[in-house]
Amino acid sequence: MIQIGEFHTLEILRDTEPGLFLGNDEGDEVLLPNRYVPEVFNIGEDIEVFVYLDNEERLIATTDEPFIINGEFAMLRCNEVTSHGAFLDFGLVKELFCPFKEQAFPMKKGGWYLVHCFVDEVSERLVASSKTNRFLDNKDLTVEEFEEVNIIISHPSDMGMNVIVNDKHFGLIYKDNIFQDLHVGDRVKGVVKKIRPGNKLDIALGQIGYRNIEPNAQHIFDYLQDNSGFLPLNDKSSPEAIKKELEMSKKTFKKAIGSLYKDKKITIESDGIRLV
Repeated sequence: MIQIGEFHTLEILRDTEPGLFLGNDEGDEVLLPNRYVPEVFNIGEDIEVFVYLDNEERLIATTDEPFIINGEFAMLRCNEVTSHGAFLDFGLVKELFCPFKEQAFPMKKGGWYLVHCFVDEVSERLVASSKTNRFLDNKDLTVEEFEEVNIIISHPSDMGMNVIVNDKHFGLIYKDNIFQDLHVGDRVKGVVKKIRPGNKLDIALGQIGYRNIEPNAQHIFDYLQDNSGFLPLNDKSSPEAIKKELEMSKKTFKKAIGSLYKDKKITIESDGIRLV
């Protein structure tokens, strides 16, 4: 079956006046309108397309790549708000509809919102929801402690920053573990620092423990090379100065320069560190 909101590799069946008809092994067909037909093609060859419903609710294929597909999260811009809901730009001619009931907060024209894309069971249309938490579940975790994960910054809280983990679970980065500017919708790498009772996930940016030394040491080494071999920070510097200059904690900084010093790549001086 050709599912809407997804990419499909389909066979070119025939060339008609409105465009190419594509099909799968199950006998399902969909039209690829002329505006998307490649200059060179052969009947019987495969083509990858995205399938959705056009403005007249007809199944249609396109070679354009949308900003979001069924089951994904993404930051999208609101193009218009009507009496029915909001319409978001998702990279195609048709906009992605977000009903009022699926808006965590009322959307405004020109605003950017983190949304989840799904197929509405009633209308069978592709729609968006900014109520992202309802598409996440920590009941059956698919991650373990110290595992590297992909995270999306969801929304701030009093304790830190809520995040989406591997597009499946919700987690939290505590304030004292944030050493760089984070914005809603940012995609960054993280590590499952701890799994608390109730399957609550504590997330750390980057890697933790001994695995965090090498990349941060490399970051400092690169900084030194780009700044005449000198960094006006050492193990006596304030946490604020280190965070401002390097976007890392003092504890991480001390481990990193300790690694560089042990490898005889730097000298630690009273006013900073210097490349050997």
